[in-house]
Amino acid sequence: MRVGTRRFRQARLAFGHGTATARDEAAWLVQHGLGLPSDAGTDFSRRPVSRAAARRILALFERRIRSRKPAAYLTRDAWLGDFRFYVDERVAVPRSHIATLLRAKLAPWISDRRAPGAILDLCTGSGCLAILLAQCFHGARIDAADVSARALAVARINVRRYRLARRVRLVKSDVFSALRGKRYDLIVSNPPYVRTSAMRRLPREYRHEPRLALAGGRDGLDVVRRILREAAAHLRPRGLLVVEVGSGRRRLERAFPEVPFTWPETAAGDSVFLVEREQLP
Repeated sequence: MRVGTRRFRQARLAFGHGTATARDEAAWLVQHGLGLPSDAGTDFSRRPVSRAAARRILALFERRIRSRKPAAYLTRDAWLGDFRFYVDERVAVPRSHIATLLRAKLAPWISDRRAPGAILDLCTGSGCLAILLAQCFHGARIDAADVSARALAVARINVRRYRLARRVRLVKSDVFSALRGKRYDLIVSNPPYVRTSAMRRLPREYRHEPRLALAGGRDGLDVVRRILREAAAHLRPRGLLVVEVGSGRRRLERAFPEVPFTWPETAAGDSVFLVEREQLP
C-alpha cells in the first residue's frame, strides 16, 4: 500500500474513475491482486502476502503508471454504489450522480403510487444505470439504448450477470432514432457532455475512454439538446426526464430559458436536472 501510494503520487496520476486519491487507487489494486472482495477494507497489515502475490500487485502498479489506464480497465471491474460491473475500453468507466438519486428512488419526484412501469436509459454505455433502475423499480421494464454496438456488447455482459435479460432490453439507437412510437414513464440519461475545449485538457486516463461517450461538442450540449427537443414525444403524461450535464447548468439554462429545470442536490452540486413532460419544449 505504501509503495503504491508513493509511486502513484510521484507519477502524478489522475484519478476519478472510482477512486479520488493515490491511496484509494493502491488499495483497489492490492485488493484485486490478493483476490479479496471489495468490502474487505483497506487494513491489510495482518494478512500474509506470498511472493507471487506481491509480484502480481507490483506489476499492476507498474502497468497503471506506464499505461495511464484507469484501474477499472486493468481489473475489468467497476463499482457504482453497491453494484459491481464488468468494464473494458469499449465503455466509459461507470460514474454518475444519478445513481445517488436512485438510492432514494427519485423521491419526492416519484412516489410508490406513481412508480414507473416503462423506463428508458439513453446512452446506457455499460448498462449500469439500466441495471440500477431495474433494482430500484422492481415492476418496471427498461429499454437501454446506445449508439455504440461495442458499448451494448459490454452492457449485455452486465445484464446477464444480474439476470435481467427479461426486464432490460438493449437497443442500438442514436438517441431516439430507433424508438419511434415508444413512450415511457421515466427517461434517464448520462450523455456525453464534455466541451471541446475541456476534451483537449483531459488527463491521459480519460483519453482511454471512448471519445463518443464523453465529447458533447463545443458547449457540451449537442446530445442534451437533442434529448430535450425529442423527449416529450417519448414520455407519457406527467412522465419525468432526468439528465446529467456535469458543470453545464448555466449553459443549459441560457439555451432553454423557457424550461423550469429542477436541480436536486448531489455530491457534485447541481449536475443533474429533472423536468416533467408538460414542461418540455
